[in-house]
Amino acid sequence: MSDKYAIVTGGCSGLGLATVKKLLAEHWSVVIFDLNEAESEKVLDELNSVNCLFEKVDVTSGTSVENALAKHDDKAFRLLVNCAGVAPAKRTLDRDGNPIALEDFAKVIQINLIGSFNVARLVAAAMAKNPPQGEDNSRGLIVNTASVAGYDGQIGQTAYASSKAGLIGLSLPMARDLAPVGIRVNCVAPGIMGTPMLLAMPEKVQTALASNVQHPKRLGLPEEFAKLVIHMEENTYINGETIRLDGALRMPPK
Repeated sequence: MSDKYAIVTGGCSGLGLATVKKLLAEHWSVVIFDLNEAESEKVLDELNSVNCLFEKVDVTSGTSVENALAKHDDKAFRLLVNCAGVAPAKRTLDRDGNPIALEDFAKVIQINLIGSFNVARLVAAAMAKNPPQGEDNSRGLIVNTASVAGYDGQIGQTAYASSKAGLIGLSLPMARDLAPVGIRVNCVAPGIMGTPMLLAMPEKVQTALASNVQHPKRLGLPEEFAKLVIHMEENTYINGETIRLDGALRMPPK
């Protein structure tokens, strides 16, 4: 395997998979942390790379993440990209006036926010043992995936928007926490991205989704997310920052 090691959570689909592909193209070795074991077999076959491995991981479980990391304690991970997440849509009150089930709200927070923090805290502990590199004595970079919903949450996105706003708020204090050991923390807030699921929709649906994007007037590409991750890794002065990747989109209420 290449001697540049990265972890990508949720790496079997969407933005995570695009990031895995870009990292492999940039000669990184990648370990995918994902729950979808069946999909991982297809992904590994497609990638066909000795530089990509898979671990079945529940990001909300400290034990699950610790066990996965223990299998790779011979690797000096320099990059973590947190892409694992869920995006259900439920209003605070439904049309009959019934409140959203508290467990439904909590589940989204548990996976998107607490899950990302869980992986980040444990990988940071491993990164802190890395030998410092370069003039900046860097030991690693953590990139969390938020969303423009963290700023402009739409109707039905109370849980999702809250979880993503939490990740935006996490970036600076975590970067400050980890600065003494040379670990940077950044966040990307994508807009409407052209994942395979969205690109499979009819053209008129895609056009409607892109209608509020200012320029360029289209959906974002997962590859553009991956490119931004690579830039964050290469540009060591970007730290504690959340970057919107949205074509100047500001989400309407619905």
